[in-house]
Amino acid sequence: MTDADTTAALVDTVRRFARQRVAPVAARHDAEDSYPADLVADMADMGLFGITIPEAYGGLGLDLVTYTTIVEELAWAWMSVTGFLNTHFMVSYLVNTFGTEDQRTRLLPKLACGEIRGAYSMTEPDAGSDVAAITTKAVRDGDDWVVNGTKAWLTNGRMAGLIAMLVRTPGEPAAGDGRHGELTVLLVEKEPGADRHGGITVGPNVHKLGYRGIETVEVSLADHRVPADAVLGGVTNRGFAQMMAAVELGRVNIAARAIGVAQRALDESLGYARTRTTFGRRIADHQAIGFKLAEMATKVTAARLLYRQAAAEKQAGERSDLTASMAKLFCAETCWEVCGEALRIHGGNGYAAEYPVERLYRDAPLMIIGDGTSEIQKLVISRRLLEAEDT
Repeated sequence: MTDADTTAALVDTVRRFARQRVAPVAARHDAEDSYPADLVADMADMGLFGITIPEAYGGLGLDLVTYTTIVEELAWAWMSVTGFLNTHFMVSYLVNTFGTEDQRTRLLPKLACGEIRGAYSMTEPDAGSDVAAITTKAVRDGDDWVVNGTKAWLTNGRMAGLIAMLVRTPGEPAAGDGRHGELTVLLVEKEPGADRHGGITVGPNVHKLGYRGIETVEVSLADHRVPADAVLGGVTNRGFAQMMAAVELGRVNIAARAIGVAQRALDESLGYARTRTTFGRRIADHQAIGFKLAEMATKVTAARLLYRQAAAEKQAGERSDLTASMAKLFCAETCWEVCGEALRIHGGNGYAAEYPVERLYRDAPLMIIGDGTSEIQKLVISRRLLEAEDT
């Protein structure tokens, strides 16, 4: 088999898994907000936690376009299962791209097989889009770093064994990038599933509108000690650039998730419009509904092309912050719009939990907020456009 055949076979396997194993249980896990341990184990057995990790470290070594295609397939069935991959994927990228050889050798094989899962931690209760407002602090004490502070909105935060955590490291040599010059990434290891580990306390799961079944928690650190070699890449005060490189990937990931959800909303709408009748004929035959379906399908198709372009640019090593932000903005807003139209097409039934559209409509807002709001994407896009014009 060629590499293309292998990739196509994996995508086909994931598609079957999503439709046969994930989709049938999504409604139950969503309603109960219950952790799907069996699905996570199946994903580990399929090698999905190591999709982009190099083969030398036990991963599959596949490209970013393949990864995002797999994310879209999973999101079609249930968007929450993509969350088990996304932050893990970002942490794996950080370790592989910026880590020391010791960090790569020690951590990547465990990440690749799912023995440990990664959580990405930048946000704090009072610091979201304004990263420079981070107050969690790490101070040297002999051979350790002593960490104090609180981090918020950690996806995988309880079940993760490794947290890539952005902290302030005052007194260290500054990186020279202004307000972000004292920020460092620490690779904080912890016991998966434990509410307490050393000075780490994991808070209760946040009760969310959607994106249920996956834990989202606050993590507090009180004099928690990590070894000196926990600094990503062994160099302090480079954290902002490192984390933002991972955020670009996260934005492409969310764009792919958004299109998976939007495609499901479109598919549900097409199926419903073909079978639901009003005034003696299928609602699909009413021009008002037909036009909605046409616009939904066109936007989903266009958005898919945009996120795949962003993935290809990042994979090729090109500067991709502009296209990644465009993809995240357009795909997220398209998802929200398509899910809204799907609810309208379903009428009263779209408001009932019996139909998947109700869940899709609740999941859609995450894509507008996660990894930078739509407004932040517009700021990035406008600044990059003006930067290109000025040069």
